[in-house]
Amino acid sequence: MFTTLVVLLHVTLAVAAAGHALVYKRDSRSALGWIGMCVVFPVAGPVLYFLFGVNRVHTRARRMIRDAPFRLGVGYERGEYGSRDSVLDTDSVEPKWRVLARVSGALTRRPLVNGNQVDPLHNGEAAYPAMLEAIDQAHERVVLSTYIFETNASGRRFIDALANAQRRGVDVRVLIDGVGELYALPWAGQLLRERGVRTERFMRPSLWPPRVDINLRNHRKILSVDGETAFIGGMNIGDRHLLGAGATRNPVVDLHFRLRGPVVSQIETVFAEDWRFVTGEVLEPTPMDGSGPAGPSVCRAFTDGPNEDLDTMALVLNGAVSAATERVDIMTPYFIPPPALVVAMQTAALRGVHVRVLLPGRSNLRFVDWATRNMLGELLAFGVDIRFQPPPFAHSKLFVVDRHYAIIGSANIDPRSLRLNFELAAEIFCDATAGLLADHCDRMAARSRAVMQSEVDERPLAVRVRDSACWLFSPYL
Repeated sequence: MFTTLVVLLHVTLAVAAAGHALVYKRDSRSALGWIGMCVVFPVAGPVLYFLFGVNRVHTRARRMIRDAPFRLGVGYERGEYGSRDSVLDTDSVEPKWRVLARVSGALTRRPLVNGNQVDPLHNGEAAYPAMLEAIDQAHERVVLSTYIFETNASGRRFIDALANAQRRGVDVRVLIDGVGELYALPWAGQLLRERGVRTERFMRPSLWPPRVDINLRNHRKILSVDGETAFIGGMNIGDRHLLGAGATRNPVVDLHFRLRGPVVSQIETVFAEDWRFVTGEVLEPTPMDGSGPAGPSVCRAFTDGPNEDLDTMALVLNGAVSAATERVDIMTPYFIPPPALVVAMQTAALRGVHVRVLLPGRSNLRFVDWATRNMLGELLAFGVDIRFQPPPFAHSKLFVVDRHYAIIGSANIDPRSLRLNFELAAEIFCDATAGLLADHCDRMAARSRAVMQSEVDERPLAVRVRDSACWLFSPYL
């Protein structure tokens, strides 16, 4: 009798979960993998699917379901694009780039804004002092969002600076990812609360109400001060980003960016959307007085995530590669591009565009490295220039086209960033800024080792099997 009940339960759950994956999953490999798991693993497979496989979250204020303990009544994994709210202004960019600006405007639904200054900050030695100085000089508001907030020496300096700003009467709000915070003890949120700083956690796993959204992480890095200065990029908070004094055993090379100008308001609005999703509280952007320093860059902030913004980053990248006429530089720590982007890169290389991909020789996730190596051959065969950067681990994220257009932010080019994480990016139309970033790519390429087609083709059988197995599971990495 008991066995019969278990079988009936499994069949019921398996049919429901597998049917849901079949109908709503947009990635065929992901759908097939989840269907197989639902069928093969009694009860556990369907449960795992409903906990980890359903990745549709509505974060817009008009459709929030933040308080629902279970989110099973979801729609297709599809973004909301081309709506009547789309922003298609293109007059502020050169004619060559207006088609791309129109594409990104329809996808992001935010306007392009003139007069921004974008300054690259290399590693924690440059980024952390600038960020701490901005916090120390704050008069009205400081908002900070991060994935990992370590509580070592660097983290404690940020905690002190935020607490001091709070004591001065500055409105300080901190949002830490609910899983990323668990990387360090004691938890940064606990220390900040003890110092009187308003701190919230983004979708922290809990037993009650049940929430195990391990895959839906807020990977954005935002620091905005007084609506005038913002910092974005790929850098978390912790000693791992220091290369000199205070460096850890395995340091990380990274780029962060300081932005000034109207785009700061867009970045703060992204934080406000996340804050409302977590707390239900409306946070109005800080008014700008317009007296800040002018810069040469036309910018637009945009978001990507497993919500209404699904596939925004991938589509913008595809559009940018298709618009390239001379060169495309991609620098990313994890590289498992979607098939459409692979085709766009192959086509660009066939058109005579110099497509160059700069990857770490070894990342902190070996299984991702192995999956990457399994698909490099199909790019090398079309003339894509792929190079491995030497240690330390290069965590920088850059995308530069024709020394005029660039994308900076928190997203990697892998399924986790492009399908599962909440990410923030900014696109930049500017010869000076994009040229500076292209020069950085040139310097890194000169220090890097070119990958040859023979290196991929002549891998031993055991290595091929390992790499292929990791690539097979790449939709879940």
